[in-house]
Amino acid sequence: MDFLQSIIRIPLQQLPFFLITIVIAFTVHEFSHAYFANKFGDPTARMLGRMTLNPAVHFDLFGIILLLIAGFGWARPVPVNRDNFSRPRLMGVIVSAAGPISNLLLGILGSFIYAILLGTGIIDSITNEQLLRAVVWFFGIFIQFNFFLFLFNLIPLPPLDGYRIVEDVAPRTIRGSLQQYEQWLSFVFLLVIFIPGLRNYTITPMNNWSIQIGNDFLKLFLKLFGM
Repeated sequence: MDFLQSIIRIPLQQLPFFLITIVIAFTVHEFSHAYFANKFGDPTARMLGRMTLNPAVHFDLFGIILLLIAGFGWARPVPVNRDNFSRPRLMGVIVSAAGPISNLLLGILGSFIYAILLGTGIIDSITNEQLLRAVVWFFGIFIQFNFFLFLFNLIPLPPLDGYRIVEDVAPRTIRGSLQQYEQWLSFVFLLVIFIPGLRNYTITPMNNWSIQIGNDFLKLFLKLFGM
């Protein structure tokens, strides 16, 4: 157990809740891409069996392992053929944005449910210490991770959704330049992710923002409910 803890970033006691969160967050994210692509006329993902909430279809084992070890990972990207869209640029933006927005909505939903549990006293009524800790850990991880995925995927660097959005809204001349230097932009992305000095100015603030957003929504819902 000590060896396992030495190679992963997540405390072992919280690992089950983190894995459950990953299953939900990644699955809904990829399903959202596939759903809107199919809705706008591109059946590619649906024909490949990707328009589903079955987690096994979307998961990349290496991506998940790397997420636990290095703090960065991925699910299997949903294939999208923009040529099938009647309005490729507009619909492309919506399809790309659908993934991050789904995580935003999951974070808000998690905050909403947690606020109800807190405001109605259900949390306080839990006398089993282990169960109480499990509930608090799960909602804390679920809310923060989904808000983090929302922010992280909007970074305008390949292969993230934010880059695809910029690519679709940019003028044709700029879009051509982006495609020309895409491999170098991907290299910049890897530097941002894996170099500690750069992470302190990118990933760390984003992680702090996700915590703050979760706390703000929680306070908002508690206030709205008069709790």
